[in-house]
Amino acid sequence: MLAIRAPRLFDGRDLHRDRVVLVENGRVTAVISGDPPEAAAVVDLGADATLLPGLIDCHVHLAFDASPDVLGGLERPGLAERMRQAAGRQLAAGVTTVRDLGDLGYLALELGLGLDGPEVLAAGPPITTPRGHCWFLGGEAAGEREVRAAVRERAARGAHVVKMMVTGGEMTPGSRSHLLQYGPAELRAAAGEAHAHGLPITGHAHCAAGIAAALDAGFDSIEHCSFFTEDFYELDHALIRRLAASGVVASLTAGVAPGAPPPPPRIQARLSAALEGLSACYAAGVRFVIGTDAGVGPPKPHGVLPYGAEMLTGIGYAPVDVLRAITSVAAETCHVDGRKGMIAPGHDADLLAVAGDPLADITALCRPIAVYRMGRPVIGEGS
Repeated sequence: MLAIRAPRLFDGRDLHRDRVVLVENGRVTAVISGDPPEAAAVVDLGADATLLPGLIDCHVHLAFDASPDVLGGLERPGLAERMRQAAGRQLAAGVTTVRDLGDLGYLALELGLGLDGPEVLAAGPPITTPRGHCWFLGGEAAGEREVRAAVRERAARGAHVVKMMVTGGEMTPGSRSHLLQYGPAELRAAAGEAHAHGLPITGHAHCAAGIAAALDAGFDSIEHCSFFTEDFYELDHALIRRLAASGVVASLTAGVAPGAPPPPPRIQARLSAALEGLSACYAAGVRFVIGTDAGVGPPKPHGVLPYGAEMLTGIGYAPVDVLRAITSVAAETCHVDGRKGMIAPGHDADLLAVAGDPLADITALCRPIAVYRMGRPVIGEGS
């Protein structure tokens, strides 16, 4: 038995003082006050530590190397090993679960990381139109029949989630973020097929029409929730209120490495409006998680989730809501609640200890002192 003593414990929902977490066989068996059992091996995290559930990044691309030539990286030999290294950088940042929303050849399902990396929940190649956004990953499908077949293929291969490109995107030549890629019938077919196989479905949507289409089709979550127009960015406050009322989760794109180069000019010009959109979503009560989109370019290396949390608190999000979004709410969104996202009996002992109190100063997340994966120290104490 392992006993981890912490002066502060955020259990995924609330903060507690002076707790001891008991771990056996990779899982939390109890959270207690007072002295640990005599037979336990005790780890004392020190006087200024906070223990949290391991963080969950709801949107990464392990196959993307965050270089200026992401697409070229897909063609170089050794992609699977580079994906393992990317996963290791996530774990070093305290991210013990990642949802990979776009890889090549279903590699994210086959990495075999075990406890040497985060748990990977993978979508495989995202479903997209012929030559549509991220078509080069191999997920092209047109029409209801092909879309249903694509969902069935992912279910058969063991995917954990279905990812569909509702709109175009920024990194694919010829694709336009402000335009829909699929019609209502195809989107409903994808959602219905995913749910028939017990899988959640999430949609990439960079414009108001895309968000509305995903809501109409019954998607479980929406990536980005941007409001691109052809020339700029235009919030739709009525749609934001509808999104909030629906309970559908917005996976907000947040997280940039300190000192990173600026984004492309087209994105840079829209940045202040995009931040206003994030603020409007929070003010309306939209249910949210953070998906960093790690790997898509130099500003987003793997492991930037703590900086995404810092970004949202910087524009007015309450730290407790942000912490829930990257732990318990993220686990619910990824359909792994009951074993991830909480420090509670029966849950996996994926744990993060940081120096400081992230409820008072969210940058404490950037100061990990220990990371545990299924009860095994992989960073810090005893690793």
